[in-house]
Amino acid sequence: MRIAIEGQRLFRLKKHGMDMVALELVKKLQLIDRENEYIIFVKPDEDDQCIPKAANFTIVPLAGGAYPLWEQRALPKAVKEYGCDLLHCTSNTAPLNSPVPLIVTLHDIIYLESVSIFKKGGTWYQKFGNMYRRFVVPKVVEKSDKIITVSHFEKNRIKSFFGFPESDNRLVAIYNGVSEHFKPVSDQEVLDRVRKQYHLPPRFVFFLGNTDPKKNTKGVLKAFSDYLKAGHEALKLVMLDYDKEALEKLLIEIGDRDLINHIHLTGYVVNSDLPAIYSMSELFLYPSLRESFGIPMLEAMRCGVPVITSNTSSMPEVADDAALFVDPYKPEQITAAMTKMLHDQTIRKEYIEKGLKRAADFSWKSMAEDVLKLYQEVADNHHS
Repeated sequence: MRIAIEGQRLFRLKKHGMDMVALELVKKLQLIDRENEYIIFVKPDEDDQCIPKAANFTIVPLAGGAYPLWEQRALPKAVKEYGCDLLHCTSNTAPLNSPVPLIVTLHDIIYLESVSIFKKGGTWYQKFGNMYRRFVVPKVVEKSDKIITVSHFEKNRIKSFFGFPESDNRLVAIYNGVSEHFKPVSDQEVLDRVRKQYHLPPRFVFFLGNTDPKKNTKGVLKAFSDYLKAGHEALKLVMLDYDKEALEKLLIEIGDRDLINHIHLTGYVVNSDLPAIYSMSELFLYPSLRESFGIPMLEAMRCGVPVITSNTSSMPEVADDAALFVDPYKPEQITAAMTKMLHDQTIRKEYIEKGLKRAADFSWKSMAEDVLKLYQEVADNHHS
């Protein structure tokens, strides 16, 4: 079987969630499948050669303009030219006219649930992406042979949103994994290098906020402001690739401009440096308003860091009993959870131990094995 995988963003220098999931899938398929042939289609805009060579894997840099044109025109044409037997699109969208059986990974449908693309928050790039997804995804769902999503919570949301009948078995939940390099870092040279490279403060709380409203950055800033105002020790809040101007606007909104002095923006952090940052943090904040899975929670848990997360959407399913849960719409609950986790050593120890145990339940190898079974099932259905 010749399997096409859409990996248009895999060569990006700055990879994020869905990019990393697709990359881990490809790497693990290389380890477990030596029989089928794989054609990985990538956009050649950037050149991070992150995929190891393997005899049955061919990387095809595919030109074709902006993403919608690349996906709707260049990709299906190339799939046909390379004689592929099925196509797996990894990042929510897919060609509306695939020449072969189609599998789509639909990570979430948040962009379909929101009332308006002009809703406050988010960049124009994000809003354009949402417009494209809102147009394409419903049509892709109709045409897909199998739809993979990443949690049972999201599976139920998709099923309800699109009105899937009980007899429709195309929708499958397959959990994401967590990469093996996420583990406690004790090598002082590595810790010193990472601390120096990103100018990290001596003690800090870690938060992976971004401009997407679902990340609840405003709520976290309000909670952190109240934590400091309560007279606790002056920790800093470390945030990754966040725009300073956008941050300052949020601080004005919460009425605490001076909080900027207690926040450290690192800029983009390469994935291989994240374990050291997790390991040096006092705790990890992940009180999102809505997630379909939540890989960063598992990354923090694997690194031996206690986690505070939301009692909404997929977070309880993924974290189980290994995180301290809060209502993300109530900053005072985030503040109280921070106080508890930072000052009660018994609770810290309990959640660190539970987190290490819970994170061990997830692996990319298991995810890839389940996806490979779907490839075979779709192929069998079309040959029967």
